Formats: sequence, structure tokens, C-alpha cells
Amino acid sequence: MGHFANETGASSAVWIVFLNAPSIAESDGYIQCIYVLYSMRLVHDELERDNSMEIDQLRYFLKVAERGSFTRAAEELLVSQPALSRSIQKLEEELGQPVFERKTRSVSLTEAGTLLQSRAQQMLQIMEDTKAEICDDGNSGRIRLGVIPTIAPFLLPDLLQKFATEYPKSMLTVQEETTEKLLKSCQQGEIDLGILALPVPAKYLEIEELFEEELFLVLPPDHPLVDKKQIKLSDVEPYPFVLLDEAHCLSDNIMSFCRQKSIHPVALERTSQLATVQELVALRHGVSMVPAMARVLDKTDRRVYRSLTGSKPTRKIAVVWNPYRFQSRLIQVFREHLKQYAKKGAK
Repeated sequence: MGHFANETGASSAVWIVFLNAPSIAESDGYIQCIYVLYSMRLVHDELERDNSMEIDQLRYFLKVAERGSFTRAAEELLVSQPALSRSIQKLEEELGQPVFERKTRSVSLTEAGTLLQSRAQQMLQIMEDTKAEICDDGNSGRIRLGVIPTIAPFLLPDLLQKFATEYPKSMLTVQEETTEKLLKSCQQGEIDLGILALPVPAKYLEIEELFEEELFLVLPPDHPLVDKKQIKLSDVEPYPFVLLDEAHCLSDNIMSFCRQKSIHPVALERTSQLATVQELVALRHGVSMVPAMARVLDKTDRRVYRSLTGSKPTRKIAVVWNPYRFQSRLIQVFREHLKQYAKKGAK
């Protein structure tokens, strides 16, 4: 652990302890929390004596680093740009070196700024987690949920309504994003739980599989394959596919399944919404594969869903979370509700 030398200035001493703290994700969680909390105590004592480094300065710094611009950061922080600039300048004076490289219309982190960003995020996360743990009563609080778009509209409405009825003091926010963005948000502590499709490269994340669902072939009602009693994947190959953009994991699931069977469908159209895929199929632009949960909710007669014969395409749905962030009792309860709801739906 770093120590304070007598000849070291107050603000410099703060950053000896602060910047030398190892990453939580790379060491034992409990010991590391004690270490960083002790370091925070030293930081607090120094701030009280020196009245220098402030939490708002770190928040301002992180926002400028995130946005890459003083102007955009000031707009989001609801502060004037001159006030924001003065705060960052004061921070740099206390550190004795710049944290940003100024350009004409943007800023980028210096080497010192990159290190500060990592440690500042860690410190603020621990403070937020500590506050949440102190206020945790098991019945109220915030749950930040991230869900991929091919799950959210089909799984969440009924689930959230039932949970809100049982826990009326809970406040649940939903963020719909692609798998890559949700994993990053979960790793950085921006969401509490993520619901997505496997497999995922989940470094430093816990994963629990919820259920597996079939992907159904969807056709316009007058398609030649509709009259076939059994449809094999090879029967579908000659027809153009309508798929989601490549950023969506469902598209990758479908193409991977086809490649495993030595089938190479041609995707003539791609879109960002599953509902648009279904509409394009109804308009005879092509065929596609759709999750069972979307099929169940589709009540129109403009599309026909068929299960493929033989080995069937499926996807596995899972919940992920960051084990190095505080999980309130309410979040844990929601996770159990999600598991039970998934079991009932999978039957």
C-alpha cells in the first residue's frame, strides 16, 4: 500500500494512494474493497485539510472524457463551459500535469488522464455502491436493466407489470441495446442486469442461463413452402432471406446455424427492427427465422410460422451481471423473479 511521505504535498499524497490502487476486477473482491475504502478514507482526510480535490471535479472530468468535448459535457452536466473549464484546470494544477490534450473542437486523454479515468471510475463506483448498500431495504430502490431488442418487447411487459405490482416502491429502467453495448455497460456498472442471447464474451461477468427457445421459419402465406408438410433447411436455401443488421446477435445465430448445415442463404435485405423483418416477410421480400417469443405474440394472418424438420435452430437466453458491483436485495429478488418467469414460459 502507498504511504504518505512527510515532504509530499497534500494533494499529491492523495493521488499516491488513489492512483496506486489495483483494479477490483483483478484481485480478491473483499480484500480489495477494504483496501480502496481505506484509501478513500485517507483521501477524504486529505481533502478536509487541503480543501482541494472534490468529487464534482472527478465527475466533471469523467464526463469530459466520455464526451470528448467540453461543450457537450457542459450541456449534459448543466453547468457553464467556463465553470467546467476552470474545474478541470484546477484538477490539472493539483496533479501537476494535464489530463487532456486540447484540440480545435475536441479533447483526448493524456497518459495521466487515462490512468485517472480508470481510478476515478473505480472510486465513484465504490461510493455509489456503498450508498446503495446503506439504503438497501429489500423493497425499494433502482434496478437498471439492459435487454437486447429481440427480447425486450416480448419478454418484459408482462414480467415488469407483475414485478411492479408486488414491489410498488421499485424503480426499474430499461435500456435496449445490442449485445456488445450491453456487455460494456454491465462491465462498467452502468446497468445492474443484462438479458441477452448466448454465447457472449463475458469477461468479469456472471452468466446464468434462463431458457432455450426455437427459431421458427416465417413465410408469407402464399409462399411455395407453406404447403409442404415437412420443411428442411435445404428447402429454404434457394429463397432470399430478410435479416437483422449484423450488429444483432440473432442474425449471427441464424447464419451460424445455416453454415453448420452447409447451407449458405443470401440475405437480400437487412434492418434494425425485428418487427420490420416480419413486415418485409409479409410483403414477400423474403423469408426469415424468428424467435418463439415473437411468434407467440404475432396474431396476424399475414405470416405463417413453421418449425423446421430435423435439427432445429435455437437460441439460449441468459441474464448477466457484474459480481464486482453491489447487487441490492431488490435486484437479487428481481433476478429470481426473472428465472421463475422464464421457467414458466419455457414449459
